[in-house]
Amino acid sequence: MTQTPTAQNPAPGQARAHFTVPARHPMVAVLGSGDALLRVIEKAFPKADIHVRGNQVSAVGDAVEVALVQRLFDEMMLVLRTGQPMTEDAVERSIAMLKASGNGPDETPAEVLTQNILSSRGRTIRPKTLNQKRYVDAIDKNTIVFGIGPAGTGKTYLAMAKAVQALQSKQVSRIILTRPAVEAGERLGFLPGTLFDKIDPYLRPLYDALHDMIDPDSIPRLMAAGTIEVAPLAYMRGRTLNDAFVVLDEAQNTTTEQMKMFLTRLGFDSKIVITGDVTQVDLPGGAKSGLRQVQTILEGVPDIHFSRLTSEDVVRHKLVGRIVDAYEKYDDSQDAQQSRNGYQRK
Repeated sequence: MTQTPTAQNPAPGQARAHFTVPARHPMVAVLGSGDALLRVIEKAFPKADIHVRGNQVSAVGDAVEVALVQRLFDEMMLVLRTGQPMTEDAVERSIAMLKASGNGPDETPAEVLTQNILSSRGRTIRPKTLNQKRYVDAIDKNTIVFGIGPAGTGKTYLAMAKAVQALQSKQVSRIILTRPAVEAGERLGFLPGTLFDKIDPYLRPLYDALHDMIDPDSIPRLMAAGTIEVAPLAYMRGRTLNDAFVVLDEAQNTTTEQMKMFLTRLGFDSKIVITGDVTQVDLPGGAKSGLRQVQTILEGVPDIHFSRLTSEDVVRHKLVGRIVDAYEKYDDSQDAQQSRNGYQRK
């Protein structure tokens, strides 16, 4: 694909790009059913006129946007070459990555969208954003990784997928999934049923994710054998976790003492991933969040990595990202108002 100044309008800042879609890719795969993908691209680049004739695509207009359109189609071809379809969501995420990349990111959209972590039950789990890919790569490279971000950014789901991948490839011999049952506090004894019945509601999200990644019929057998363990954080005390992939979820609800306790459970040939959202602390009595404090204590320590995800990494319904942004904006305005009120009282 080559880019040249337009013949019709050679004004500064204007450009044209021509590219040919290889015959092996049907145009419906490139443009989407009913041109749905093309409409996403046109909306994202209003200063570039995009024209399609046969398998020829051209873009004319603002030089920056035309260059991005060209790079976008190059990336789409690379993704389609792997046999993976392009969706509206994938195109939107590719555009966001390209716009944020400047002269070019370390990882391209095609590299992000085609990195497979785990294939199970007819579906493939893979990162969908640049930050998610960097998070997954950090898990490969470091012994302890913190995944910090709002709900829906895939921090726990991707960590569990990496855990299952490590187990299947025999990098570890067991998976341990844990989270604090903070809502129950110390009152588990007053809840009805057996101990399992009492803690099950707090661990249910981890079971649900497991069912997406492993044949549900094999999960009871693996748990009975101790190959997979799902337990409240309190069960980690006094243990040394060797040859294990350990995921601590909802870590914002650990106290500072619990976080230290958990981190010092690390044994040989093990890996730990700790996930949480520091804006959703449910600790009673104003207790300090261990996840908030640990960032100050361990930032910069070798073999420990902090991955921070944002509303741009939300992979649930588009509204979830907008809701997260709206709450952050509201919280910032409330903090600013309180600061002004405090200054006025002085």
